[in-house]
Amino acid sequence: MKQTSLAATFQGARPLRLFWLATLSMVLILSQSLMAAARGAPESFADLAERISPSVVNITTSTMVAGRTGPQGIVPEGSPFEDFFREFQDRNGQNGDRPRRSSALGSGFVISEDGFIVTNNHVIEGADEITIEFFSGRELVATLVGTDPNTDIALLKVEAEEPLPFVRFGDSDTARVGDWVMAMGNPLGQGFSVSAGIVSARNRALSGTYDDYIQTDAAINRGNSGGPLFNMSGDVIGVNTAILSPNGGSIGIGFSMASNVVTKVVDQLKEFGETRRGWLGVRIQDLTPDMAEALGLADATGAMVSDVPEGPAMDAGLQAGDVITSFDGKEIEDTRQLVRLVGNTEVGKAVRVIVNRNGTTETLLVTLGRREDSEETFPASQQQDLPEEPSSMDLMGLTLSPLTADLRQELALEDSARGLAVTAVDEASEAFEKGLRPGDVITEAGQAQVLSLSDLEDKIAEAQEAGRKSILLLVRRGGDPRFVALSLEATE
Repeated sequence: MKQTSLAATFQGARPLRLFWLATLSMVLILSQSLMAAARGAPESFADLAERISPSVVNITTSTMVAGRTGPQGIVPEGSPFEDFFREFQDRNGQNGDRPRRSSALGSGFVISEDGFIVTNNHVIEGADEITIEFFSGRELVATLVGTDPNTDIALLKVEAEEPLPFVRFGDSDTARVGDWVMAMGNPLGQGFSVSAGIVSARNRALSGTYDDYIQTDAAINRGNSGGPLFNMSGDVIGVNTAILSPNGGSIGIGFSMASNVVTKVVDQLKEFGETRRGWLGVRIQDLTPDMAEALGLADATGAMVSDVPEGPAMDAGLQAGDVITSFDGKEIEDTRQLVRLVGNTEVGKAVRVIVNRNGTTETLLVTLGRREDSEETFPASQQQDLPEEPSSMDLMGLTLSPLTADLRQELALEDSARGLAVTAVDEASEAFEKGLRPGDVITEAGQAQVLSLSDLEDKIAEAQEAGRKSILLLVRRGGDPRFVALSLEATE
């Protein structure tokens, strides 16, 4: 009787038991799926690294530069040791009259089986010999196809008897903040190296007109310049270009030029050996809320035309005071977006530009010119009319001098190099603590180019008037760029 009762109870409970078992299984499966999605990280990067490593290369450049004067004042003139030290300097290549060969290291990656290689312009700038080392240890000499200093991209070519392993570009616009990425390159000349991290931020602007940087915390150091930033599919979504660092080493703030910018540059370098960017021919500025209100606009979006010199815009009828709200079918948020859109549009294309003029909307058809043909040079006659500046100045613990021909030669810089040379650094200053040293060149302050001491003083004054406590400097050392923020208290 008892057994029959238990059996009946069991039989009656079976459907309910099966229901709960099925429910529990579904909960466990869903829980595991959610945990995997939340974790996001692959168990290992090894398979991806193994697959794409053959396409990443080390780049060594060699350049002949003028010799530097050896150490002076080591022994008094006329000393019996004077001849010994002169012989020592000559033996070690320190004779000021003797040219010397300078080498630099960087990274790159192969983008086609026939040997096209992408790297940074600053990696190969001024080089008279470029050697490519592959993951296998094989070395080939590369030729320069073309460069674009505006995006710091260069295209090289090697000749090989067999097809080379290569990687493809991905769509950088699909990269989201928090996505896993992997950087590869030759940090500090240590050879092939892999680092992983996430996308920390998107659409960063550092200093250039066409900047669209992906910020990442994947370790990027000197020597990584020109190397690829991969997504987890093994597609290149960025070219590692710069770091923000107080001491020259990685602190988890690296910048890679977005692949959607790089691909346009590479295509033009392949076809023309140079870039050919669209040119609208207007001077523009961002709208402020006060300006928008005065113009009767609902919001401060668009680009305000401040001047229309001779060029495509004037021919099409644009006027100073127009607010550009749409370009080639794309809504305009600010001036930076407009500049990038125009630059990425092919030369000679007729585009529709919608403007707000005196409260009414007008559509104009503009045939774009070529920006490279329109860029103005600064005439020497105008330079002579500038007020005479001191040859050096002490600011923020730095002794600075405008670059001269002698300084360029001493620092082994290109004749086209512009900026302020650091000739001395106060060892008790914040600048010294953050790694600035004599020989560094400051090319930008407050994200604007500085050509003279007065330029830097003006940018410091602007920052102080804006209530900022520090100013961001773009510093180059041996061609490698990095940003350093210095306190403005030292200038007060």
